[in-house]
Amino acid sequence: MKYFLLILLLCVCIYIGYLFSRKYKIRDNFFKALIYLCQKFDIEINYSRQKMKSIFEAIDENYKRDLKGIDKNFISFLDKETPLDKESLFKNINFIKDDEKDLIYNFFRTLGRSDVESQSKEIKNFQTRFESFSQTSSLEQKKYGSLSIKLGIISGLMLVVLFI
Repeated sequence: MKYFLLILLLCVCIYIGYLFSRKYKIRDNFFKALIYLCQKFDIEINYSRQKMKSIFEAIDENYKRDLKGIDKNFISFLDKETPLDKESLFKNINFIKDDEKDLIYNFFRTLGRSDVESQSKEIKNFQTRFESFSQTSSLEQKKYGSLSIKLGIISGLMLVVLFI
């Protein structure tokens, strides 16, 4: 019974390390999906000139999942035609820093507010900013993601040794 509890304790520590690493992975995938969204908007606005709602609905399912509902929150804003507020846009999203939230909020607030040429320039400007966030989150994911799993394993083994 004692060894079963020790193995269970080790598994719990590894799982906690995995949860911490997952946060960095989600963040990295979010910014990659946001860059994809910028690229898609730039192409669709310049060539097909579709409405924003149809562009959002045409996004690949993998990227929709990585956007963590921010696309649905923006579509609901488009349907209601009410002013866009930051709280409703970032509902249930807690892995983004405040400065990143400000930039993403400004991106969504400026969509569809100007002519095609200036809108394309703004989207490309936001895309370069998102790429810098993506590079930072990718480095953090490589550095801290694997580190948290390793720390979970080490702390679990240390606790097992202490209880033996």
